[in-house]
Amino acid sequence: MKVPRHISIPRNRAVWWAAGAVAASALAIVYKARQAEHANPPQGKFINIGDVKLHYRETGAGQPLVLLHGNGTMIQDYEISGLVDQASTNYRVITFDRPGFGCTNRPRTTVWTAHAQAKLLSEAFDRLSLVRPVVVGHSWGTQVALALALDHPEKVKSLVLLSGYYFPGFRLDVFLLSPPALPVIGDLLRYTISPWVGRLIWPLILKKLFGPSPVPKRFRAFPTWMALRPSQLRAGAAESALMVPGAAALRRRYNELKLPVYIIAGEDDRIVNPHRQSARLHDSIPQSEFRLMAGVGHMVHHTACDQVMDLIEQAAGSSSSPTRTSALSTLDEAA
Repeated sequence: MKVPRHISIPRNRAVWWAAGAVAASALAIVYKARQAEHANPPQGKFINIGDVKLHYRETGAGQPLVLLHGNGTMIQDYEISGLVDQASTNYRVITFDRPGFGCTNRPRTTVWTAHAQAKLLSEAFDRLSLVRPVVVGHSWGTQVALALALDHPEKVKSLVLLSGYYFPGFRLDVFLLSPPALPVIGDLLRYTISPWVGRLIWPLILKKLFGPSPVPKRFRAFPTWMALRPSQLRAGAAESALMVPGAAALRRRYNELKLPVYIIAGEDDRIVNPHRQSARLHDSIPQSEFRLMAGVGHMVHHTACDQVMDLIEQAAGSSSSPTRTSALSTLDEAA
């Protein structure tokens, strides 16, 4: 076949090799993503709210308790931690996959700020007949929990906030983790380089998340490649980009909170500085209680699960503001 003169065919073999490598990588990543989804099918139910197919799991019975996971993870994080099993003995536990994570989609027609997610969850509460649940948020999920309490105060009984980011400041990781959310170049990264790099450094990520504690053996059950799918990488990158402006928007409204707030963080958190974030939030909210756990990192629901459960029980039984006490600095004191 004669090729028209205006069409240029690259003659350099390196170009062809590069193009082939990119195509092979994309195919391999699509295969790994589908393989992960096949191995981890939805275990819960779905609610269709607008163009979002919201996935949730429900266990136990009693007073409603809602668990909101952090950035980059999904329902399984809370389940592996043991918190769901403990809580479901006395509570009706609802765990959501937030938009873009786990089995919930994340439509590009919406900028999924904490307030947008709070609106979505508020509608889900109505659909599920969740009357004033205790809402627990971890890491990025704390911003969603706070937005729920601020925008829909009648829907929430109390908050339990774990290892949250509440006040804006410079974060290098925002610049490093946000590019996969960019149009075009982000798509290229997510289907070529990002998943492989993420898998390569996965042990280092876990070490930073759990440190100084060792990574629990039970966390091996976490579906790593579900978290490395291109769709979830995009959601995680978008939330990294939204984290600082989200905190800036929320901080102006903390004085509006009237419900009880229980705050817990690891003193050795390597992701979020607990003194600049959790302790400062405690100072900003009169009706709050704060526990600072010595020897504990970012994944406080894994390494201090009993103490988190204790705060949940206080939050569930609270009819008035928590008694303000000094931060508890050791696990023995907390127990």
